[in-house]
Amino acid sequence: MQARREFLRRVIPASAMGLAALKSDWLGRVASATAAVADRSAAEVAADETYWRDIQQAFTLDRTIINLNNGYTCPSPRVVHEALKRYLDMSNQAPIHYMWNMLEPNVETVRRNLAAEAGCDAEELAITRNASEALQIAQLGLDLQPGDEVITTNQDYGRMLDTWEQRVRRDRITLTKISFPVPTKNLSELTSRFEKAITPKTRVIHLCHVTNLTGQLFPVREIARMARGRAIQTIVDGAHAFAHFPFKLRDLECDYYGTSLHKWLLAPVGTGFLYVRRENIEKLWPLTPPPAAKMKDIRKFEEIGTHPAANHNAIAEALAFHQAIGIDRKAARLRYLSDRWTSRLEKLPRVKILSSREPNQSWGLANIGLDGVDVSKAYDFLWSKYRIITAPIKHAEYQGLRVTPNIYTTLEEIDTFSTAIEDLLKNPPASTNP
Repeated sequence: MQARREFLRRVIPASAMGLAALKSDWLGRVASATAAVADRSAAEVAADETYWRDIQQAFTLDRTIINLNNGYTCPSPRVVHEALKRYLDMSNQAPIHYMWNMLEPNVETVRRNLAAEAGCDAEELAITRNASEALQIAQLGLDLQPGDEVITTNQDYGRMLDTWEQRVRRDRITLTKISFPVPTKNLSELTSRFEKAITPKTRVIHLCHVTNLTGQLFPVREIARMARGRAIQTIVDGAHAFAHFPFKLRDLECDYYGTSLHKWLLAPVGTGFLYVRRENIEKLWPLTPPPAAKMKDIRKFEEIGTHPAANHNAIAEALAFHQAIGIDRKAARLRYLSDRWTSRLEKLPRVKILSSREPNQSWGLANIGLDGVDVSKAYDFLWSKYRIITAPIKHAEYQGLRVTPNIYTTLEEIDTFSTAIEDLLKNPPASTNP
């Protein structure tokens, strides 16, 4: 009987099943589709286009463009967007009552569920508006003295580097930026580079879990353990890691971890979180001052004044959607999509893939270098001729196009991108690099 129901679910047109019913239960459809493949490995499911067609239908998208810049922010599935609108409509009836008295207290459910998924205690997790805010709380909240040193890399996120540069100007700290080749496949080499840079004045190591430029993975636990043995605190930028591939915060052993939720978790724009190791909460200053009585409470980092409850409450639906698929299946699919285009294009003589393709180091974020082609021109070519959106990356040591599909991306869209790059190399834009 179960097999018959599954067969009918896959072949009967939506109109025959009742379109209204389908629209109201997208989460149920995803859960049902996942149940049908539960006995298969994540790698097998990654190539099951029938399953992923079901997932793709859970989104409302403009398929006249091919969005391969989901590393910026990603469209939410219908169930999340509908929840966001529902909470906004409810709030607007009487914000003082519905938003503050009814919706806002439910953030504690979101905190509890989010902490369980992230792998930390709920009392160590503050909900923020994005990774930048989360990380800046840690960067600007640490008591650092003139001459104290922070070590980071020259490939960390620009806003976070700017934040440290401000502390250099304002507080006269010292900022050291290490470099590393891309890709670096031996992750212990990254630990070694940090270790060699440490001086008696080093107080903080700031690093990405996965860089936004090329998707370079860092061995966070190895670096955190090395740092802790020297009384050095670690701040980790996890903007491109959480809900992208499987890990738990407790296993990383870092002091602070900030991430955005509107990227790989598919939550509404303007959502993120900050993890603070319990013993660090009281001594970390928040960006916006709370009452003194809250200094030991993780919620002190959420004292930002009037703000919508809808955004953070809709995180709960994003979590449910994410869990209905499962992080292992999701990570395997993202790797499958990236492997599809990288394996085709890396054979071309003017192409260099700037990201590791090792299975335990690569998922949905990869960067392609095009010898002799300016990436801004390449970006324009892809958009004007193929309506493909990528992210042009220009670094002092390399340049390339960052490509970030997501679970709604189809194989046809991936293949169109590959065809477009082949076309670009055969018919390059007029202006090229020297």
